[in-house]
Amino acid sequence: MLSYIGRRVAQIIPLLVGLSLIIFIVIQLPPGDYVTMYIQRLEAAGGKVSEYEIANLRRLYNLDRPFYQQYFIWIRNIVLKGDFGRSLQWERPVSELIGERLLLTMVVSICTLIFTYTVSIIIGIYSATHQYTAGDYFFSFLAFIGISVPGFLLALVIMYLVFVNTGVAVTGLFSEQFVRAPWSWPKVVDGLKHIWLPIVVIGLSGTASLTRTMRGLLLDELQQAYVITARAKGVAETKLLFKYPVRLAINPMISTLGWLLPTIVSGESLVAIVLNMPTTGPLLLQSLLAQDMFLAGGFLLMTSTLTVIGTLLSDILLAWLDPRIRFGGVSEH
Repeated sequence: MLSYIGRRVAQIIPLLVGLSLIIFIVIQLPPGDYVTMYIQRLEAAGGKVSEYEIANLRRLYNLDRPFYQQYFIWIRNIVLKGDFGRSLQWERPVSELIGERLLLTMVVSICTLIFTYTVSIIIGIYSATHQYTAGDYFFSFLAFIGISVPGFLLALVIMYLVFVNTGVAVTGLFSEQFVRAPWSWPKVVDGLKHIWLPIVVIGLSGTASLTRTMRGLLLDELQQAYVITARAKGVAETKLLFKYPVRLAINPMISTLGWLLPTIVSGESLVAIVLNMPTTGPLLLQSLLAQDMFLAGGFLLMTSTLTVIGTLLSDILLAWLDPRIRFGGVSEH
């Protein structure tokens, strides 16, 4: 098992290097750059920038260098110094801007992940074991709604309903008096009162699809010969259900963990804008609109890293749950 984990970790390094190169190419694709947009905004407002100032700006942010030199400087600073560059728009280090919002983003994302898998597994088991009952139809109906309705639209509907019935605006992650207050236990408690809405809204789509997946996989397992044989031998239904069919049905769901993490982060972006949440989503949108290449690149690299780490975790969990699963089909003892 340890050698399997070691091989998987060793594959991450070249993969992340390749991803960083692709990300740097993508953020350079739009025509022009931040300095060009900055000059256009100044000229539209009636200001003027001299050629000397333009040259200084390009030299300051290494925009006067060839593409490959810009990339090597960027990736070298990240690897050796942990320096993601300086935001052109905010004139602050990228690591500071991301760090300010990363904690809240990760809290929301992890809570959403736990909510998604817990609810989908429980409902999937219930629907599979109560096939074609009123409860099964009800949860199937909710699943189809969760899949078809965009998260930001659901957030708007819930905000409207709560405000009409209670007069409370459920936006942001904190009440007004705690937004700029330092961290304290009352602020944590206040955050817990507000975090349920983004968790439910962001997680509903993933929960809906995983519920249908869990239901279908478990129904297939319940029809296998070993289940019929175990029932004929008098094995208790609950013991039989959780010892084999549920465990085998969960395996394919765990393999989707690597895809679900970046989906949650990207889904959080639109919901965060609607709910006015101080997370990374709105800042990422601003950086893309302003062509703030270092800030946008830092966010995209973070999302890609989440995908790689999520895939690694799902592979390790699969190998742990099912001893037959080994890297490259090699059996380990």
